[in-house]
Amino acid sequence: MASHYRILFVCVHNSARSQMAEAFLKKYGDDLFEVESAGLTPGSINPNVVEVMNEVGIDLSQRITQDVYDLLRKGRIYNALITVCDQAIAERSLMFPGMTKRLTWTFPDPSAFQGEHEEVLEQTRKVRDEIEESVKNFAEEARHVSYWIK
Repeated sequence: MASHYRILFVCVHNSARSQMAEAFLKKYGDDLFEVESAGLTPGSINPNVVEVMNEVGIDLSQRITQDVYDLLRKGRIYNALITVCDQAIAERSLMFPGMTKRLTWTFPDPSAFQGEHEEVLEQTRKVRDEIEESVKNFAEEARHVSYWIK
């Protein structure tokens, strides 16, 4: 059996987008990937993200955020780093030893959404669905492209 390809999702606070991406890759690509997520300046999990992820059967309520620099100092090795924030932030992300791929997926930041609670949830659901679709496509591609499997 092939070993798993190690993926790290990174964003600013590890409170929303990177957490959703990690959860969806565990759901759709657990047979191919080991996955973690981290932030450049970690915060706490966005409660709106917890709520909309619960709607699709994924519980993030007990998740904690991680600092990408802590993972680097611990000597973690990843084959690919995927940033899930805007390009300017993506460029701040680190290169890890052994990393062979770097991808940038740009999604709006749920922590910046404003309005009534239901309006914020609706915007967060849209981001959730876009991330889920990107992760599904990524996992499907990995099943057909041999370089994802080591």
